[in-house]
Amino acid sequence: MTTYGLDRNRIIERLEWKRKQAAQREQQLFTVLDQSSNVAERELLEYLYAYMPLHDLADYDGEYFAAHVRHVLATRKQMPWGEKIPNELFLQYVLPYRVNNENIDDSRRVIHDLLVDRVHTLSMVEAIIETNYWCHEHATYTGTDIRTVSPLTIMRTALGRCGEQSTFTVTALRSIGIPARQCYTPRWAHCDSNHAWVEAWAEGQWHYLGACEPEPVLNEGWFRLPAKRAMLVHTRVPADYIGSEEICSIHPWYTEINVLDHYAATKPLHIQTVDEAGQPCVAEVQFQQYNAAEFYPLAILQTDDDGTVALTTGYGDLLIHARTLDGELVGESFVTSQQTSATLRLKPIVDIHAAAPVEMDERTPALQSGDHTYTIDWNVQPPPAPVPEPGPEVSEADRQLQEQRVHEGTALRTAYEHTFLTAEEIEQYAIHWSLPSERLSTVFHTARGNGRELVAFFEQTESGQRELALQLLESMRQKDWQDTDRVTLADHLQGVLPYISQQRAESAQQHTWFQRYVLCPRIHIEMIAPYRQYLSSRWDEALQQQFRNDPQQLAAQIQREVNLVNDVDRYSGMATPAGAHRLGVADSLSRAIVFVAAARTLGIAARLEPLHLLPQYWQEDSWHDACFTDELSRHSSRGVGEDAANELPVDIEAARQKTDHPLTITAHEAVASNRGYIEIEVDQQVEQMESERTVSPPAYYQDFTIALLNNGVYETLQFSYGDSTITGHLHEVLPGSYRLTTGTRLRDGSVLGRFTFFQVESGQKVSVKLERRQAKENVPVLAHTLPAAMQAKLLENERDYKGNHDVDSAQSAYATVIAWLEPEREPTKHVLREFAELEQQFSERHERILLLLQEQAEQQMLEQNILPPQAVISYDDQLSALHELDGTLEHVLGDQRPVVLVIDTQGRIRFAVQGYKPGTATDLLQVLDQLLLER
Repeated sequence: MTTYGLDRNRIIERLEWKRKQAAQREQQLFTVLDQSSNVAERELLEYLYAYMPLHDLADYDGEYFAAHVRHVLATRKQMPWGEKIPNELFLQYVLPYRVNNENIDDSRRVIHDLLVDRVHTLSMVEAIIETNYWCHEHATYTGTDIRTVSPLTIMRTALGRCGEQSTFTVTALRSIGIPARQCYTPRWAHCDSNHAWVEAWAEGQWHYLGACEPEPVLNEGWFRLPAKRAMLVHTRVPADYIGSEEICSIHPWYTEINVLDHYAATKPLHIQTVDEAGQPCVAEVQFQQYNAAEFYPLAILQTDDDGTVALTTGYGDLLIHARTLDGELVGESFVTSQQTSATLRLKPIVDIHAAAPVEMDERTPALQSGDHTYTIDWNVQPPPAPVPEPGPEVSEADRQLQEQRVHEGTALRTAYEHTFLTAEEIEQYAIHWSLPSERLSTVFHTARGNGRELVAFFEQTESGQRELALQLLESMRQKDWQDTDRVTLADHLQGVLPYISQQRAESAQQHTWFQRYVLCPRIHIEMIAPYRQYLSSRWDEALQQQFRNDPQQLAAQIQREVNLVNDVDRYSGMATPAGAHRLGVADSLSRAIVFVAAARTLGIAARLEPLHLLPQYWQEDSWHDACFTDELSRHSSRGVGEDAANELPVDIEAARQKTDHPLTITAHEAVASNRGYIEIEVDQQVEQMESERTVSPPAYYQDFTIALLNNGVYETLQFSYGDSTITGHLHEVLPGSYRLTTGTRLRDGSVLGRFTFFQVESGQKVSVKLERRQAKENVPVLAHTLPAAMQAKLLENERDYKGNHDVDSAQSAYATVIAWLEPEREPTKHVLREFAELEQQFSERHERILLLLQEQAEQQMLEQNILPPQAVISYDDQLSALHELDGTLEHVLGDQRPVVLVIDTQGRIRFAVQGYKPGTATDLLQVLDQLLLER
């Protein structure tokens, strides 16, 4: 046993395996082990290396990890609570240098130095609360893409989505020696999103808090009530788990822990898997949750030899999917909220009917079979909505102090944001560099705190290359502007100069494709780092020319130089191209990224095929697959898009110009390989007639998804989130068995869904009809009269409502929407983002929208440019009108915002929602349409 109670033999066994994989970087990584004379330091280093992801072995050096261990040990001695923390908690929740899949940096040391004096004299509970105030001063919520930036990038930009904010807050807490962990509900059951927050350990137990959203006490946050409807909340340990909490996913290199019972009512769910003869069989079981128009695996567990496995989950419906370990036998069955056990009979997949293995019950009311499709309708229910209840008791004085400190924190963050490049500075740079100010302004404003790093890049770039430098930035994702440094940009700019003639080609398509597939350094969601100079130096010019003439030779060379090792890292495709090549070991997706990076380095147009993430190169007017002979079947890409439910919808016009997604297939984009074709058809008129309301075009990850059966599991194709241009076009896909999933989310969180199974053969075109099941939901009367304060507020703002100055509010021709907002909080930002996404639909309406803030200072935090044109902003001092709703609506309690109401023409409340509810804006449109029909 080691000093920390670990099984040394197990650690050494895993360490030696990792050293074997990283043999090409032995000196850069492992020399620090021999240099360490401190026993505790060496043991902790060995522990980190033993469980370290391959992509970290590829991209970082041993001195980084040694310095990290020394700092962690010093902090443990420095902080008054350090020696009180049990070793198992220290190992699992203080020592780890990363939280999730963020780019790692020196954030632990930087944050420690900024924070330690502020918390050193506090108790652990007080230090946790104070740390969250500090995090609030440095970051607030924004929706963004799925790549997780580093904690220092969060500080530099002052923005992050919940997964990034929680990564930042966990890092801050660990930096002062407090055990902390990121908790995820991978998918909500009642709405189409997910959420991450933080748990911190103090006084012998775990406490939860909203990242960068300080409360005066622990175990409070806006997500407290939504979490009661969760089906799983989990956290991850980057090693074998030491503790008593339930394991919900076990892996040789990491463990996921089920902490749902901290938040919701739970039940055990026992699953038995049997073969066709009814005999128990060992299988992988996925507990899948409907969300974002797909069934996402909340937990993946393997049965014992008797074919049994169990998970603690909530009181909602799940789809249980099981496959034998060889993928030959597959089965699926829905389980209802009240079931505590189920048996799955697994069958071989031999035809299209067998590819639709869902067992029928009362929730699958219709089944239809045609020549090319096989259709099953189903319904799923989330856990019931909880009765609103107050959180921990907080005195009025403490609440006022909290509000004051939140305002002060916002002011500090705003003051920092004022140090970003100004419009005047950007205009001067545009003149100085002879670049278009509008294009430059877009880059620099989006870059936020990284703007001056980009200025340095332009300053060091020769004047004749600055237009190309701007095009380089424009080829990247906007988020890349916020954390890519000048060294990286210079590497990619200089590396592409030998191929600049392609960029100047007369063909507009050649010019565009040069920018997309040669110039652009981003390939997937890996961290952008230098790779062109490194890769171009690996092979002499004669060999490089052979690769240009026949890019398949480049694939063969990459296969010889980068060995394939899958199923080690939690996330695939995370290594940088240069790092993966230096290590000489990578997962399938990372190696594909290495090929694309090497091809672009040599001036060969290359990409990851957008739907299946396969490496391809462009030659003779068509795309060709880059084939690796040691990978006969496509490896799963599950995990690379885990946060798709939290992505921003795609800008379709931008997608047509920039992304790889084949919105239509042309002769120039055909793949010279084994492919079939699918076309998704939708009858918009029929949908609109059935629903008796305006229906938006179906959008990906919102209304439908398409999945390919790969090794016994359905894997969702990688179209962009929110893309509504997929239907009506032809799309190239791999041959195989597919499932089209459509779902209509009702206002109570339940879903009316449909599976359509179909087969695609090589060279075959298959047309599949997309039909969204509809339901006519009644709009109940929740209250027949309005509280006096609300009536007064409506009358007070009557004159500000355009077009209805002389109409009594209770008898107006249209309903009224009232929303109490808290602009600094994530739930309100979700609602505002939805208003922006549905801008056209709201702008065509006549209903008044009254937005109420608590005080005028909050208006400065409100993005007014994204509000519907008919919106009027007003104030509800002390939230007095909102508080009157406590006695009027049972669904509304306290002052948690947002609160959204619809008041009909008779002054009755017909719709009410409080707190976090993605889809609120869509619900509003449906309710307003139905109220018009009532008239």
